[in-house]
Amino acid sequence: MKSIVYKKYGPPEVLQLNDAENPVPKEHEILVKVKATTVTAADIRARSFTVPAVFWLPARITLGFRHPKKQVLGVELAGEVVLAGKDVKRFKEGDQVFAATLEEFGAYAEYKCLSEDGPVSIKPSTISYAEAAAIPIGARTALYFLRKADIQCGHKVLVYGASGSVGSYAVQIAKYFGANVTGVCSTANLEWVRSVGADKVIDYTTEDFSKIGETYDVIFEAVNQSSFTKCMKVLKKGGTYINITEPLPSVRMLWTILTTGKKLILSRNAPETPEALNFLGELIEIGKLKVVIDRSYEFEEIVEAHRYVEKGHKKGNVIINVE
Repeated sequence: MKSIVYKKYGPPEVLQLNDAENPVPKEHEILVKVKATTVTAADIRARSFTVPAVFWLPARITLGFRHPKKQVLGVELAGEVVLAGKDVKRFKEGDQVFAATLEEFGAYAEYKCLSEDGPVSIKPSTISYAEAAAIPIGARTALYFLRKADIQCGHKVLVYGASGSVGSYAVQIAKYFGANVTGVCSTANLEWVRSVGADKVIDYTTEDFSKIGETYDVIFEAVNQSSFTKCMKVLKKGGTYINITEPLPSVRMLWTILTTGKKLILSRNAPETPEALNFLGELIEIGKLKVVIDRSYEFEEIVEAHRYVEKGHKKGNVIINVE
C-alpha cells in the first residue's frame, strides 16, 4: 500500500510517499480502505514538533526523541471496511465508516487497522467520505468541551476563532443545544461564520469583543489568540472559560478562578470511544450539523496541503483524497 511517512521532524517537505505491506487486522480489529483523511493542527504540531515548552519532554517521550516513533501521520479518516477480525461484532465487510486515529496516527495510508471498540462509527449516509473524514477530531473536540461546560438552552456563548474546524463545529453544536452564539473571526470570514449558524459575528480586526457591552455564560477559545483578561471581563460569574489549546493554567488563570467563582477548562483529549461519533453522525443525518471543506488535495499533494494549513488561515477543514 502507499502511505505518507516522515522520518524526521521539520517542514512539510519531510513528508514522503512510501510503499509498505498492507496491515492485517487482529481478532477485534477491522481493516479499512481509506478513502479520505485530513490535515489538522495535530498533524502540523507532530510533524514540526511544535509543542509548548512545558510539554517538551513528555512530547519527546510520546512522539520520539531523535526521530518520530509514529511515522505515518493522519488523525482522522473515512473509508470502507474490507476485512473484519474473527471476533468483530460491530462491523462487517462493506460498511462505510469514519474514525479518529489520534492515539496511534496512521490515516495517511491506503489501509488502516482500527479497533472495533475505538472511536469509529458508521458513516452518515447523507455525506461523502471527504465530509465524513472531517468530523472525528474537530467536531468531537467541540462536543466534548461544550458538554464539559454543561451548556444549556439559553446560554450565551462566545466562540473565538469561529472559522476554523473546531470553532465552526462549536458554533453549530452550541446552537443545537439551544445557545445564543457569537462568533469572532476575521473580516473575510464574517458571512461564512454567520452561514454556519452564529447569531452574531464580530470582526476582531475592527472591533473589540470586550467593549460591546455583552457578557457570556461560556467563552470558547478555539485558537488561543484572544486576551484572557478581556475574556474574564465579559464572562459571567459562574461562567466557563474553555481554551482547547492551552494545556496548563497560568498563575493569573488560577488566581482568577480561585477568586471569582468562574470555571476553567483547558486542553485535553476527548475520550477514545465511539459514543461521540455516533451522536455526531445522528446530528449530520437530521441536518443539524454540516461539514465545511475549505480545500481538497490529492494524496500526492500532501506537502502542499500541509503548507496551506500551517499558515493558519484555513476555513473549516482541509481534505486529502486518498483514493
